[in-house]
Amino acid sequence: MSPASTTPPGQPSGKGSWKRGRWIVLLLALVCAAPVIASYLTYYVFKPTGGTSSYGTLIQPQRPIPPELMVTGDDGKPLKLASMRGRWLMISVDGSACDKACVTKLFFMRQVRATQAGQRERLVPVWLRTDSSKVAEVIRQAYPETGMLVVDPVAVAQWLPTDAGTAVTDHIYVVDPSGNLMMRFPKDPNPSKIKGDVTKLLKYSSNG
Repeated sequence: MSPASTTPPGQPSGKGSWKRGRWIVLLLALVCAAPVIASYLTYYVFKPTGGTSSYGTLIQPQRPIPPELMVTGDDGKPLKLASMRGRWLMISVDGSACDKACVTKLFFMRQVRATQAGQRERLVPVWLRTDSSKVAEVIRQAYPETGMLVVDPVAVAQWLPTDAGTAVTDHIYVVDPSGNLMMRFPKDPNPSKIKGDVTKLLKYSSNG
C-alpha cells in the first residue's frame, strides 16, 4: 500500500507548484528582455528601411574598451577611455599633424553628428591622437566638439580591427554607450551612408 499523500485535497502538489513557479520566472525574464530583443531584430534582421544591410561592418563579437586603455587630454591628466561610456562614440585615429585624410574624417564625424538634430548630444566625436605633438589651432577651432585625446598607438591598434590591407587610421569606428566597439566604416567612406547607419542606431536604441 502506498503512503498517504501529505498534500491536502484540492491543493496542487509541491512538484507542480515548483514547475509553475519556474515557468513564471521564465515568462517574467522574457517580458523584461522583449524590448532588447525587439530592437535587435528590428535593426539587424527585419531591416525596416527596405531590407538593406548596414553600410558599416558590424564587429562580432563586440569588443569592449580595454579597461587598461589610457588616454591623455589637453590638461595632461591620464584617464581611462572606458570612462567615456554612457554615450555613442565615433572614433578616428591619426597623428597630431592631421593630414588631408585625417581632416576629412573629422569633418565627416562633425557633419554626421550635426545631422542628428535633437539626438546629436548622444553622439561624441573622438580623435585618438597617436602622438602628443601640438594640434594646429585651425583644426582645434574647426572641431571644438571633438575630443582630442592622446593614446598609445600600439594599444589602440590591438583593440581596433581593420579591413584587409588597411590600418586603424583608415577607418571611423562606432562604440556603443556600454563601451562596446560595434561598427567599423570603410576607408574613404560615404558620409551619407555613415549618417544612415548612425541615425538608425540612435533611433532603435534608447541607450546613451
